[in-house]
Amino acid sequence: MSITRPFLRDLPSEWAGARIVVRRWRDDDAPLLFDAIMESQAHLRRWLPWAGTYQIVDDAIEYVRRQSGHWSLREEVGVGIFARDDGRLLGGSGFHVHNYDLPSFEIGYWLRHSAEGHGYMSEAIRLLTAFLFDTFGAQRVMIRCDAANRRSGAVAERLGFSLEGTRRHDSLRADGTIRDTLVYAMIPDDYARARQAWE
Repeated sequence: MSITRPFLRDLPSEWAGARIVVRRWRDDDAPLLFDAIMESQAHLRRWLPWAGTYQIVDDAIEYVRRQSGHWSLREEVGVGIFARDDGRLLGGSGFHVHNYDLPSFEIGYWLRHSAEGHGYMSEAIRLLTAFLFDTFGAQRVMIRCDAANRRSGAVAERLGFSLEGTRRHDSLRADGTIRDTLVYAMIPDDYARARQAWE
């Protein structure tokens, strides 16, 4: 069950869905990433304080290169979500390794404001979730989000993640207000049921 020697595990550079491609960040994605964050910065900052740290394109370049290092170390897999038809950057996602012995992971995600409401994120999270269970033998995959962020929570619920609870007064938002965090998770039995519904 445990993942021994994770450095020897191959990671695909991309996952393709019906309408999207989820793939590893590249240096030439940095301007696209910066534009997507600038377009949506006011919207994203409410939920994701890191959005406010982007001021120039170099900030996006640094992020892309840090993600490359995390990818090589098999600690964190950051990916861009792109439209298959025109290559437009729709948002970002990825997963963190919580424990290779279990193994367990956490998926995070964000979508540019103009891409919301089309089901792109649900498609992306299905691809990553399936990879973690089918290839890495995940025993637990978690999603956390601000309790006030109903769109984010709806993605987890729509895909069959179970709401395990609320971490009250868990952290601070970018504006300094205190937030509660919803904790969703999926284990192999949940995944087997969800996979049938997805198909």
